[in-house]
Amino acid sequence: MPEKLSDKTVFTLAEVARSIQKTIAERYKSVYWVKAEMNKLNHYSHSGHCYPELVEKRDGQIIAEMRSVLWKADYQRINQQFIDTTKEPLKNGIIILFQAAISYDPRYGLTLRILDIDPIHALGELQREKLASIDRLKTEGVFAANKHLIFPAVPKRLAVISVETSKGYADFLKILQHNPWGYYFEQTLFPALLQGDKSVQAITGQLEHIAQRREAYDVVAIIRGGGGDVGLSSYNRYALAAAIARFPIPVLTGIGHSTNETVSEMVAYRNAITPSELADFLIQRFHQFAEPVDRAKELIMRKAGQQLIEERNSLNDQVRYFRLNSIHLLNRQQKALEYAAVRLSMVSTARLQHSRQQTQHTAQALKTTTLALLKDARSVLLNTEKTVHLLDPRHVLQRGYSITRLNGSALQSVASLREGDVVETVLAQGTMTSTINKLKPLDNG
Repeated sequence: MPEKLSDKTVFTLAEVARSIQKTIAERYKSVYWVKAEMNKLNHYSHSGHCYPELVEKRDGQIIAEMRSVLWKADYQRINQQFIDTTKEPLKNGIIILFQAAISYDPRYGLTLRILDIDPIHALGELQREKLASIDRLKTEGVFAANKHLIFPAVPKRLAVISVETSKGYADFLKILQHNPWGYYFEQTLFPALLQGDKSVQAITGQLEHIAQRREAYDVVAIIRGGGGDVGLSSYNRYALAAAIARFPIPVLTGIGHSTNETVSEMVAYRNAITPSELADFLIQRFHQFAEPVDRAKELIMRKAGQQLIEERNSLNDQVRYFRLNSIHLLNRQQKALEYAAVRLSMVSTARLQHSRQQTQHTAQALKTTTLALLKDARSVLLNTEKTVHLLDPRHVLQRGYSITRLNGSALQSVASLREGDVVETVLAQGTMTSTINKLKPLDNG
């Protein structure tokens, strides 16, 4: 009951809450179909319950917001229906048409209890999102940009975006590494989530890393093994599809489903239904390059063999021709040599006789000349001997001449003497020593 304070009627908070609870219970006795965006699912795995945050937006702004509850049993039933119909689980950010009961609890406030969700309506929303992405890409002129890139003749260096533990990735590697032709592929793995709300950011982030080193790779392969069509809505998102369409090298997809082609697959250079099919495609491209090379190799070997045979036959013919001409030429040269030898022998004999006569004549003349020269030389030598004999100092001294020395050196002038010097005089018979008392230079005037 309300409390009376002077002129005021005062209600407790619990009384107000119970009044609201009673009013809402009497007013909202039925269940209602409501359309809203499920901003966050808020699924708690330990209890299995969900507490979705529901919003309504206008021009990007939230104009209404309300909490709701989806109990475990209802969630499991509705989520499975959602997957069966839309090929996607319940997730954040989708527009849903749901059946709910409206209730108010004094402690937890106003709550919408979700009893059912129409998956057909959600499917339509997903399809609208897909068409919107396609229209935007075409308007921007990039829808077919990746398809117009030049595909490498030998796609050897692969940048692979996948989950390392994915079965599809394992099948992809097995086929490439064990191809019967022994083609060698280089694979670099860029791990990323491939389904769910976080997959768009994960894949585009790895594409950015690859783009920074695009010269190191020939193609990019996005591989998702298993899972069927579940979780593919992220591949219809504009952000991911635009990143693939604008990528500077060819992007290949093999995300493991056979129906309902996504926008990302549409804009990729090549879309394979499975990772195994994508591996076969890469091997086939190798094969398309290798087969003409092998044929060219066989043709070159065959032509080279034929050319060798022709050249060998030509060489043999030239050898036979050369041998015959050589024998003929040798015969001619041998005869010419024999004739030249005879002529040389005759000429040599004649010249030898003539030379012998000339040599004898020259020897006689040389002998006569030599004897005359020896006679003249003997006379000159005798005269010289006499002159030398006469000039011998001993003979000069015997004629009354003498030699005067100062300190062992012969004197020719008094200019080198001083009074008091001691000189030695050599005579024909003995020597004498003198002291200089007076010097008288020669008067040349």
